[in-house]
This record gives sequence, C-alpha cells and structure tokens, in this order.
Amino acid sequence: MAKPTTRPRFQPKRRRDLPEGAKPAAAERVGKILAALDQEYPVVECALDHTRPLELLVATILSAQCTDERVNIVTRDLFPRYPTPAHYADADPAELEAVIHSTGFFRNKSKNLIGMGRGLIERYDGEVPRTMDDLLSLPGVARKTANVVLGTAFQIAVGVVVDTHVGRIAQRLGLTKHEDPVRIEQDLIRLVPQDHWIRLSHQLIWHGRRVCTARKPACERCTLATWCPSAGVAA
Repeated sequence: MAKPTTRPRFQPKRRRDLPEGAKPAAAERVGKILAALDQEYPVVECALDHTRPLELLVATILSAQCTDERVNIVTRDLFPRYPTPAHYADADPAELEAVIHSTGFFRNKSKNLIGMGRGLIERYDGEVPRTMDDLLSLPGVARKTANVVLGTAFQIAVGVVVDTHVGRIAQRLGLTKHEDPVRIEQDLIRLVPQDHWIRLSHQLIWHGRRVCTARKPACERCTLATWCPSAGVAA
C-alpha cells in the first residue's frame, strides 16, 4: 500500500449527479441488492483480528497483497510484541521484518509500520486519528486502509472499502465499469446510501469469498443473481 507523495483530493459524486432518467431505476435496483445482502449477511464483521484501532491499522497495512488469514496468524505474535505506537516507532527494522516476513513485501511494510508509529506519536499524541486526511498522512495508508479503520474501528462512514472482492462484484453487478479502486468507490458512493457504506463492504467481501469467487462464481446459489447481468456468464 505504498502512498504517493501527492494525491488528488478525493471528491465523491453525489446521488444528484446521476442522469435524471436513470435515478429511479438505479435506486430501485440497488435497494433490492442491498436488501438481499442484508438478509443473507445480517451480521458481518471485519475478518482481520483486532481489539483496538491501532491493531486494526497495523493489520490492514499488513494485508496489502496478503490474505487476512495469514495476517491474523502473524499478528498473534506481532501485537503482544508491539502494543503501542512507540514500540513501532522504536522498532529494529530487522527484528520487525522477521516477525512480519510471511505477509510479503516485508521490508516496505516494516518501514511503513515504523513510520506509522512515529507519525502517530509526533502528530497525533499516539492516537489513531479519526479523519481521512489525517490517516492518509501516515506511511502505508491509502484510501482502502483509511476506510477500513474509520468504518470498522470508529463507525465513521466517509467512503466504501474497495478490495478485490468488492471491485469484482461491483463490476459483475453492473454498479461500475471501472477497474481503478478509487473510481469504483466513487460509483458506489453515488449509488449506495451512506448508512450502508460500512456494512456493504463487509457483505461483498464475505459474498466474494463464499459465492461470487474470482474463478468460478456459484451463480446458481447466489442471492443476487436476479439483479446481476453477469449471472451465469461471470466465470
């Protein structure tokens, strides 16, 4: 999750920006999709193990190009060793790399975790910030990570988490035509009511792992098949 030195300010389009004729049909279809997801996944949680915001921030940084299952294995050892921002800020890079090695890209991730710890101490009194801009100022934090932390740790809905599952399913459902995660997020923000943003990501991630998989989606048992233009042809 390398962070560019400068990034354009994210400006989500509002629902009023939809073409006038498409509004009612789009809203009705999206409403049915959301209702079906709520029925299928009434209780969904973040798959990354954590007990507090700092742990979730660290786990999400480690999850770049790595499975949640592997991250959870690594953090069982990592969290007790590095319980505070100061522990990351003062960490020996080689020792930290050894602990997180199996998550991949361990040198860059170690550098980001150390920079994250220093940033929290120097700018935020050792606390995980609660705004998008502040989170994006930390090494290793892009919009996906910031949205995970804000939504899951603080229940603050400022955007939609777009991982590979969310992006794939949004495309298959015809909710976006884009490949870029930021543009996919813009489309979802425009179509989905804000009070669904946080749980929608969790629901689509669970759905992507269990039903709408990348290689062989199980369209025959998909609760969204009725509203999915890719049903039966998405493999």
